[in-house]
Amino acid sequence: MKKLSIITLCLAAGIFVSSCKKEAKNVEAFDNRSTSAADYSASSLPVTTVSGDITTNTTWDASHVWEISGVVTVRSGATLTINAGTFIKSTVNTAGVQNGVLVIAKGAKINAVGTSTNPIVFTSRYLLDGNASTVGHPGDFGGVILLGNAKINVGDKLIEGLADDPKFHYGGSNDADNSGTLQYARIEYAGYVLAPNVEVNSLTLGGVGSGTTIDHVQASYGLDDGFEFFGGKVSPKYLVSFGNDDDQFDFDNGFTGSIQYAIAVADAYSTHSASSGASDSNGIESDNNAPTEDATFSLLPKTHPTLANFSVIGTKTATLSPAITSPGFKYGFRNRRGTEVTLSNSFFTGYPSGVVFDADASATPSTINGTSVHGFSAAISVATGAYSSTVANPTSTAATAPTWGMSQPFYNAGAVNFLAPGTSGALTVGSGNWVANWTKFTF
Repeated sequence: MKKLSIITLCLAAGIFVSSCKKEAKNVEAFDNRSTSAADYSASSLPVTTVSGDITTNTTWDASHVWEISGVVTVRSGATLTINAGTFIKSTVNTAGVQNGVLVIAKGAKINAVGTSTNPIVFTSRYLLDGNASTVGHPGDFGGVILLGNAKINVGDKLIEGLADDPKFHYGGSNDADNSGTLQYARIEYAGYVLAPNVEVNSLTLGGVGSGTTIDHVQASYGLDDGFEFFGGKVSPKYLVSFGNDDDQFDFDNGFTGSIQYAIAVADAYSTHSASSGASDSNGIESDNNAPTEDATFSLLPKTHPTLANFSVIGTKTATLSPAITSPGFKYGFRNRRGTEVTLSNSFFTGYPSGVVFDADASATPSTINGTSVHGFSAAISVATGAYSSTVANPTSTAATAPTWGMSQPFYNAGAVNFLAPGTSGALTVGSGNWVANWTKFTF
């Protein structure tokens, strides 16, 4: 595999193996990392190029690499099945041109079921070209978008990043809507910018209902967010967001679902988003709505995610060597623009500020319980109001970020190990080693 970094997450059989190959630190600038190693073995498979709309039930099998040209849309009434072990890439991307995007439209379904040892992989074409001199970069693949009929707080909306077309709209009145199943999948090097602040994420969910099954999905090195939820009530589990440019997780437009078991891991030397020259890259960002939709941020339903067993991990120290030349990070969890949250049994560490409620956020209806929060400058900051709490929330502003019970969670400090010291399988974010086998941190 071509390397964007050298990291070993040695979790086979639920045990961290100290003899696994690794570097002491992952400190190479993003564009200066290794450019030599083998592609995915699937690079030897024949390539089938797909474009336009899918209007009948269709299967993509693992005997081909499937190449998306432009925006491929599964239309209402059709189901796209993607078999375990299948690789999907994009044709060559051109700046400002929509390409390599898979859209599951309202009324359509995806049936993409990988396994822990044979996941489905959406990735850069340069990891499937058989050429060891090429490497993957954010934006090589377009992204995956699921659109549904669940409630959003603006009624009906065009999904971010696509040109206006009725098939790219989402939102309705059925919170139990079913857009299908996505399990054991990785989305690597995704995203593109159609216009400033109009981007496609690694995985975008617009108005997706609770009837949809999403679990064991990793989004890595995306050009925008790892996961973004626009309204809806889908409730995924077992998500990993790694090294994405903007936010690892983002909530907007009345999302009211629940997420349990998630890890967000930052890479200090990857690309980071900026706003007016300052960092705008967060572990989690949550908004009720954009100012242009309602300047009072009072649209209903309010964005109110219920989050449990999250680990949001930045850097071990605020100052790194070599120094970060990109904008760096901002908040572990930024709540703003009328959003609310219920947060429990989670960890935040290694960001300049931990959990923040802006003055225009809704701290008072929010709840934080049993959550450990670190920030180099501030742990928990509330501009107005107060969140409720019935279980203590330990805080820290230490110069060396605490691990909160994980062996070594910081990507830029060495080989990552999310297990508690001395255990042989239990992650600090839940029972059982649910990241074993199917996740990937070596590129």
